[in-house]
Amino acid sequence: MSKQGVLMLSMALLLSGCGFDLSEKDTSANSTTADPGVQIAGSAVKGVIQRGLVVANRLIADKDGYYAPQRQASKPVLTADDGSYTWQLRGKADGWALVELTADNNTRMICDVVPGCDQPGGETVAFGQGMPVDSSFALRGAGDLKLETVNLTPLTHLAVTLAERGADGLSPGAISGAYTTVENWFGLPAGALRLTPPDLTRLDEMTSVSADAIQVAIANAAFLALVNDNSQWNSISDVLADVTSQIRATGQISIMGDGTNVALADLISAAALQSSELQAVVSSSVISQKLVVVEYRNVTRFKTIDEVDGGETSVADSGSSTDTGSTTETGSTTETGSTTETGTESGTGSTTGSGTGETATTEPTIPANAALLSWTAPLTRENGESLSMGEIAGYEVVYGTSPENLDQSLAIGDASVDELLVDELAEGTWYFAIRTLDTDGNRSRLSEVVYKQI
Repeated sequence: MSKQGVLMLSMALLLSGCGFDLSEKDTSANSTTADPGVQIAGSAVKGVIQRGLVVANRLIADKDGYYAPQRQASKPVLTADDGSYTWQLRGKADGWALVELTADNNTRMICDVVPGCDQPGGETVAFGQGMPVDSSFALRGAGDLKLETVNLTPLTHLAVTLAERGADGLSPGAISGAYTTVENWFGLPAGALRLTPPDLTRLDEMTSVSADAIQVAIANAAFLALVNDNSQWNSISDVLADVTSQIRATGQISIMGDGTNVALADLISAAALQSSELQAVVSSSVISQKLVVVEYRNVTRFKTIDEVDGGETSVADSGSSTDTGSTTETGSTTETGSTTETGTESGTGSTTGSGTGETATTEPTIPANAALLSWTAPLTRENGESLSMGEIAGYEVVYGTSPENLDQSLAIGDASVDELLVDELAEGTWYFAIRTLDTDGNRSRLSEVVYKQI
């Protein structure tokens, strides 16, 4: 059973070239290429785009240092049923490339919006079913050929549009900076736009997917969700056209909107709602828990929207502040982390830890009977040996109403998860601790116990 909540506790855990032609690589079994070069691969997801037409071109700088695609006459490749594509680009695996997707009458999109996707003048397409896209639909992405992966999503499309505004065109620096800016707009972790978004309609089949990847997928789904029950937008192409026109004109997205244009707040709100709705359609408790984390992140981002220039954001409608600082020592290794509690409806609360005082913060809209735990994955074992993420199988959170009797537990079978929300906590003081599990079945000692008064 997944748990929700809103207390954040950080604890450290310890465990015992230029001038080349493009060659086309068709998706059919009979298509081959003898040309040497680099293979670009990726996925087109908003939801999954099937039979989309993809082309890739190297980004080349002219004598003035302005980067633009070196377009060649090539037949597009088609995305597969899972949205994936591959493109063979002649030449060395250096430099950057622009990848573009367009649609024709055969292109389909999987509806990844719960409960369904509204169609202008037609019936609603059910969640998980295919739907046509109009001929103006397009997605773009760009990337370093050394990485050989370029995904195509609404968010990468916005990033390419933003990068084009730079004085150097689609230079590597402009693209990297634009990807980071778009991540900041949507409250995504660094590098999130390079993650391959999962198919939201098949989450139960991929319990190892990270919360970060799910968050990216839901942020992309929000563009389609805005079409529902909104006569202003007939299709996702309308939504994308509005947002990209804003970026071309100002380099930003309207924060709260003016009733005419798409607002960043609209997209974040839609993502938060989809995170919640998806919890009702998945069966996996692991996936449900990750969706709870994503919902919390989107709700938090909605509250803190202040500017969309990639800089610092300030808390909206509340004056939250956080004091942190604790050091935990276990065995032969010392880890340092912070313990943060988000306050209850009264706006106060406290946590304890070894060598640390109380901390408090205010967040008036957070439920009083819930807690959000956050931790940092260990880098070493208790004997001082290094510990890689690949060696971590997951975590076990234990909690209870007495620090000596932590009789309830929740298992997390994903090393990439670093947050757990717990709700439906009865009145009283609740104590929490966590241990790490490795792939050989070893278990760490419990972390320092922290608590919250409900």
